[in-house]
Amino acid sequence: IGQQMDLAFEFQEALIGGAAIDETGSPLPDETLKACKGSDAILLAAIGGYKGDNLPRHQRPEKGLLGLRAGLELFANLRPATILPQLVDASSLKREVVEGVDIMVVRELTGGIYFGEPKGVFETETGQKRGVNTMAYTVEEIDRIGKVAFETAQKRRGQLCSVDKANVLEVSQLWRDLITALAADYPDVELSHLYVDNAAMQLIRWPRQFDTIVTGNLFGDILSDAAAMLTGSIGMLPSASLGADGPGVYEPVHGSA
Repeated sequence: IGQQMDLAFEFQEALIGGAAIDETGSPLPDETLKACKGSDAILLAAIGGYKGDNLPRHQRPEKGLLGLRAGLELFANLRPATILPQLVDASSLKREVVEGVDIMVVRELTGGIYFGEPKGVFETETGQKRGVNTMAYTVEEIDRIGKVAFETAQKRRGQLCSVDKANVLEVSQLWRDLITALAADYPDVELSHLYVDNAAMQLIRWPRQFDTIVTGNLFGDILSDAAAMLTGSIGMLPSASLGADGPGVYEPVHGSA
């Protein structure tokens, strides 16, 4: 790309995840985060394999990834899933179901249940252990990811589906109210809503109905992988994690596999 565009790239390598734990004992060394903040962009490899599964939870490889997202304030994850004509038969679904699929999943990345407080394993008054995670979103967090999603839909086919669980979760009720209110600023975008269980079913039943999907951290984690597998392999797809300013993180969506 550098040769074709007459650009010079300057690369600096830094450790994260399993490699960083092996070398420094930390999944995200301070030097790595500092180097990332001083860069124009970050290319991310895998964060580690099964070797890290037996480490204490605060020291596991994925903590490096969460720390990188939080440290760079990367609140928007863009995950496209496009069926290439040459690879349509690589999908596990029938050709007539997946042919022509072109979906962009916009996932909120620094809020929701992965970052909400309180969280942890606590002991109740009766001595039982009780695990707690908190799904929480503020108006600011929802509005900023909503704007990214609407602007993304404007550049595509003008259709945005917001996915939540507003029939059960109060946090999703706030999400739906705010996304609906934002729609007034984007009259050229057609907004629809789906509950996450129905959205998962519809992705498999009729994926061509989707253009752009916006959803929270947990639901986006699951649905973006489901969308990826429509193409036949999660390893074929790209991912961009972006903030309001500063460098973004770009990677193949391969996980540790």
